[in-house]
Amino acid sequence: MNQIINTNLNKQIDQSEISDNQYQPTSKKPFYRVLFFLSMFAIVVIISIFTYYKISLNHKEDFSNLLINNYNITKLYSNNTNPNTNTPQLGPDSIIGMIKIPILNISYPIFNGLTDELLKTSPCKFYGNFPYTDSNDLNLCIAGHNYDNDKFFSKIKNLNIGDKIMIYDNFQNQYTYSVIKNYEVKYDDLSPVYHTITDSFELTLVTCNNFNGNRIIIKAKIEDD
Repeated sequence: MNQIINTNLNKQIDQSEISDNQYQPTSKKPFYRVLFFLSMFAIVVIISIFTYYKISLNHKEDFSNLLINNYNITKLYSNNTNPNTNTPQLGPDSIIGMIKIPILNISYPIFNGLTDELLKTSPCKFYGNFPYTDSNDLNLCIAGHNYDNDKFFSKIKNLNIGDKIMIYDNFQNQYTYSVIKNYEVKYDDLSPVYHTITDSFELTLVTCNNFNGNRIIIKAKIEDD
């Protein structure tokens, strides 16, 4: 009799273990299903953000090209070649000229002022006088975004000593510079802006290093005529 009871009890235990094993995987299915949908949602969000970023960047590039075309048309019909002619006070979004770096295939208009919105469209002057005056201000500084691609100032870190940079004003005058220094400074180091390293007119290009938070600085010296 005891043997029959023990046998029945063992069978019940075995059936209970089997039952637990059957239901255990089933209880995990909703968790994996939720995890799958969350992963898919995250992928869609990342792709959407990247697509929006690319579209926005291309839109800014198209607008910059439109500014270049308008600038070239305006300059074509301008007969004034004297940079010392009195001109009205320019607003921040006025175009004071163009910057071209042939070796990097860079060609952009230059805004007179610097704001976050203007920087998204084209390089901006943030220090110095242009066209040059007889003041002691010898350093023209231009800032541009670094998108880690081929847009704006993303590639200026690849400039070498002796490479040429051309600045054009609104009076059909060209200023040619030769790169004399390529280096980095800390984010809050403003010495490249307010100090020159030569006794002649200089051009300073500034952009960000997105990997370490430093500033990439390109110093160029104007070439003698």
